Amino acid sequence: MTDKRAQEIGSQIRKYRLKAGLSQVGLAELAGIQPNTVARLERGKHRASSLTVEKLAKALQITASEIL
Repeated sequence: MTDKRAQEIGSQIRKYRLKAGLSQVGLAELAGIQPNTVARLERGKHRASSLTVEKLAKALQITASEIL
């Protein structure tokens, strides 16, 4: 189930991933998460836990608040 907030977060993840020149697989490897998780997050099909947001932010060299 999608909701507006999950879609907004997914959009931010995608924006910063593309800005960093990373594929979904590349970001997943850097963050230590599964590539399908990145894909589902970007589509707004999955809500990111705070730990996942922290891992993604670290991999993207940004703060978690920039994703949120």
